Amino acid sequence: MSAGHSAVTTPRAVVWCEDGVDCGIRDLLDRLGDKWSVLTIVELAQGVRRFRELQRALPGISQRMLTLTVRRLERDGLVSRTVHPTVPPQVEYELTPLGHSLTHLVRAMADWSYDHHDAIVTSRHAWDEANPGSEIR
Repeated sequence: MSAGHSAVTTPRAVVWCEDGVDCGIRDLLDRLGDKWSVLTIVELAQGVRRFRELQRALPGISQRMLTLTVRRLERDGLVSRTVHPTVPPQVEYELTPLGHSLTHLVRAMADWSYDHHDAIVTSRHAWDEANPGSEIR
C-alpha cells in the first residue's frame, strides 16, 4: 500500500444461522435502536455512575425507563451493577469489558451523525417541501 492510501474493506454480509434467523445483528439493533441504551452507554463510557448520577446525565429519562435500560444492558452483559451495603444501599453501574468494546461503534455513530447533521436537515426540508401534507416525520 502506498502512503496516503488506505485499504478498502468490503462489508461482510449478515451471517444467517441455519434456522434462517440472523446470528446477532437483530439483538444488537434492538439494543442500539433504543436511544436510552445508547445514551447510557455513552455516559458509562466516562466511568462508574450511581443511579441518580445517570438519571441526571440523561435529561428526560424516567426512573422506570432508566431501571429497564440498565437491567437490559446488564442482561446483555454490557453493564455491571454493584450494590454497596450501606443504608440506603448505593448502587453503581459501569461498562463491562464487553460494553467497552461497543463504545467505538457508538462513537462512530455519534461522529457520523455530527458530520452529516446539516445534510440530513437540508434533505428533510427539501423532502417536506416536495411532499406537503405528508405525515412522515
